[in-house]
Amino acid sequence: MTEDGAVTRVEAGGPGAHWAPGTQILWRYRENGGPRFHIARPVTVVEDTEDLLAVWMAPGTECVRPVLADGTPVHAEPLESRYTKPRTVRRDRWFGTGVLKLARPGEPWSVWLFWEPGWRFKNWYVNLEEPLVRWSGGVDSEDHFLDICVYPDRSWEWRDEDEFAQAQRAGLMDARQAEGVRLAGRSAVESIRAWEAPFSAGWQHWRPDPSWPVPPLPDDWNRTAAHLTT
Repeated sequence: MTEDGAVTRVEAGGPGAHWAPGTQILWRYRENGGPRFHIARPVTVVEDTEDLLAVWMAPGTECVRPVLADGTPVHAEPLESRYTKPRTVRRDRWFGTGVLKLARPGEPWSVWLFWEPGWRFKNWYVNLEEPLVRWSGGVDSEDHFLDICVYPDRSWEWRDEDEFAQAQRAGLMDARQAEGVRLAGRSAVESIRAWEAPFSAGWQHWRPDPSWPVPPLPDDWNRTAAHLTT
């Protein structure tokens, strides 16, 4: 592993068709406009079928997140310079309640479920991103800045539109890519308005297996392998 998140090449064994519940994998994001991984989160597989990958990120999970080269948290930097200053990565822990992540093959977003303490359901969060690419140790994507928050009363709102616009001004996304993200977002909104799965699937009532340990962050969290399928 390198401190700046530069990719380390490591051979990976051939995976099975699907991961069994309880399997520990990595959910990773590449940096925008670059080849390195800057987000890596160990998660536990809840369900993995032809139609859906569901994973659980437990409270206290050690993760990798981007920071500015001087250690400043990304979101503490003014928006105008947030995407132009040099960055590195830092190991940290996911505090607060855990997150259930749901993704369907080939879909340009994943849906995350958040709870308040005591398992009071808070909201769904549609994270617009590249369709997940599977490999032997997990899944990879690239975040697209724009998101949608969906509430238990079925209302919804766009999130991070300011970051989406700034990323375009900073050259991290051209007009064609931005329009593709907007189209994906509108498609997600249609699913929300129709109240389709996963919003209608009852995942807010799901609970993790209490016997599952918190997955460790491997030293080679930034390894590459032959990507398999979306």
